[in-house]
Amino acid sequence: MHTSSDRQRLIVPAMGGLYERLAPWTYTIMRVAVGAALVPHGVQKVMTGSTVTYTGNIAGHGLPGATLLAYLVFFTESVAASCLAIGLGTRIAAAMIAVQMFVITFVFQWPNGYNWTSRGYEYPLLLGVLATAIFFKGGGPHSVDRAIGKEF
Repeated sequence: MHTSSDRQRLIVPAMGGLYERLAPWTYTIMRVAVGAALVPHGVQKVMTGSTVTYTGNIAGHGLPGATLLAYLVFFTESVAASCLAIGLGTRIAAAMIAVQMFVITFVFQWPNGYNWTSRGYEYPLLLGVLATAIFFKGGGPHSVDRAIGKEF
């Protein structure tokens, strides 16, 4: 609860009540946003993509087990991202997403520079860092994990 002196420090003191009401939801919004940002990529891969194409791309960058990794990409961007958004198996989903995003960052997009508009690593790096933070915090108060009483 903001005291009157706290509200006086706000540039727009009238927003204090809104801040108080929404603050408990900020972590949930972040977790849902990370998962929801990846789901369309996963759905697109599952519906129109081919693991053969992704296997070739992965193998072309010298990573071992390219076929397995291609299937993991499909799974992570569809199932794990959906689980992250609803907060089910949050830590496992976040770990899978973080690993994938860091591989994309440092193996695939690093040579393109930072800016995502040039196929750079800006976007996967951000998602990887957020997924890492989610991994350490877990599902949070508004998650399926919390509702079932298990964090895994």
